[in-house]
Amino acid sequence: MEALSSAIKPTLAFPPRTARCDHKALPFRSVKNPSSNHFRNRRKIEVKAQVEKHVSTAASIDFSDPDWKSKYQKEFEARFSIPHITDVLHDAVSYPSPFSLRMRTPVSPDFAEGYPSDDEWHGYINNNDRVLLKVIHFSSPTSAGAECIDPGCTWVEQWVHRAGPRDKIYFKPEEVKAAIVTCGGLCPGLNDVIRQIVVTLEIYGVKKIVGIPFGYRGFSDSNLAEMPLSRKVVQNIHLSGGSLLGVSRGGPTISEIVDSMEERGINMLFVLGGNGTHAGANAIHEECRKRRLKVAVVGVPKTIDNDILFMDKTFGFDTAVEEAQRAIYSAYIEAHSAYRGIGIVKLMGRSSGFIAMQASLASGQIDICLIPEVPFNLHGPNGVLSHLKYLLETKGSAVVCVAEGAGQDFLQKTNATDASGNIIFGDIGVHIQQEFFKEIGFPADVKYIDPTYMIRACRANASDGILCTVLGQNAVHGAFAGYSGITIGICNTHYVYFPIPEVIAQPKVVDPNSRMWHRCLTSTGQPDFI
Repeated sequence: MEALSSAIKPTLAFPPRTARCDHKALPFRSVKNPSSNHFRNRRKIEVKAQVEKHVSTAASIDFSDPDWKSKYQKEFEARFSIPHITDVLHDAVSYPSPFSLRMRTPVSPDFAEGYPSDDEWHGYINNNDRVLLKVIHFSSPTSAGAECIDPGCTWVEQWVHRAGPRDKIYFKPEEVKAAIVTCGGLCPGLNDVIRQIVVTLEIYGVKKIVGIPFGYRGFSDSNLAEMPLSRKVVQNIHLSGGSLLGVSRGGPTISEIVDSMEERGINMLFVLGGNGTHAGANAIHEECRKRRLKVAVVGVPKTIDNDILFMDKTFGFDTAVEEAQRAIYSAYIEAHSAYRGIGIVKLMGRSSGFIAMQASLASGQIDICLIPEVPFNLHGPNGVLSHLKYLLETKGSAVVCVAEGAGQDFLQKTNATDASGNIIFGDIGVHIQQEFFKEIGFPADVKYIDPTYMIRACRANASDGILCTVLGQNAVHGAFAGYSGITIGICNTHYVYFPIPEVIAQPKVVDPNSRMWHRCLTSTGQPDFI
């Protein structure tokens, strides 16, 4: 888990996932000899699993029950209901929202007991507004990318909560102390989100806004003082990469974090991070509920790998794909300028190959794309190295794009972990480079490029800048509406609130039977390396 030490990783229990496939459970990852018949048999099992994956169902659903569909919808609605402070504090009072685009000046002390509102402004979101989670009605479980609940691929509507400002708020702006924390690794757009959260808080009338330095550890390290934030402080931070607040992995226990929040008087916490960071945010939310504290904890999903469930994309992803083009272009020039040249580019993606796939599609210069979700052989007549040799003989050069989590079965395991508990991967790019020199019987010029930290540290592009702006705004709207234990994301082009446990149940991964992966294969022209 990304940003949590083992001391604060919460134990979360999730309901059975009835319409998704756990790709890590597929049998290709533990194979010792990829060229054996045993591997081929397992590959057949994996292919069959891909075809049938979405008709596997939870034991709790009885499809012989004529009412199973409505029962499933009710169960889904219960799972995706978003926590509200009134769930615990039944007497929490609501107030008319001061947020209105017709009233652009911040709330003044004169309105401490009755905020100005515009009943005729139709910019508020009704609490019952919903967004459709899935928009494709698959006719068959064998359709490309099909996600089915039952063997007949029955269409079941699944609705999630629409994000945006509500006409009633549950916090008085003058009583709010809001804190922002960024955890995990760097990602383009962090400063954009920080800036927009601060700007939107000030529009609501909040005067006390602070940044917690260097992730969760900023709650416990006495040497790290909280940073006062205002529109003046954050006005231009989006013009540079990184995080104004700094990032780190690991941190104190959940109890220590909530103790620190109580001491500081923090009653709104905005957490920017990935799956591990969100697990911590959810645990903080649960601890606040346990203590009956009137605190809103809202997450903003930050993962450059785009591996958060249910979301179209996460901020930083578009920038990563765009920046990866520079590395791919350099690899292409190096390869095509050399005698029998090969360019290898390693991109981010521990368990999800979205960046490698999209960058390969965007560049149009990739001959081989390797991702964690799709098994491959290095050696043998159908292996990657054999195809590389073929490319050199026919084209004279080749360009390879590989995700960092791909092909880890070929590398020696160390069991070493980082501060977040993530296994430290071996370098698949270097391994391919070394194995090529061992196997190919003629000289070649291999150039290896790893642009990881250059991509992570750059500023967000225009597309991500817009996404970050809207995510930051909606995070503040959700907190003032009284929601907690939620995260904000874009789903089918609309912005929605999700309960945190649902989006961190497992990483989102590339479906090898999806149309997007098929498009990538069409672009590269690569064979099945099995």
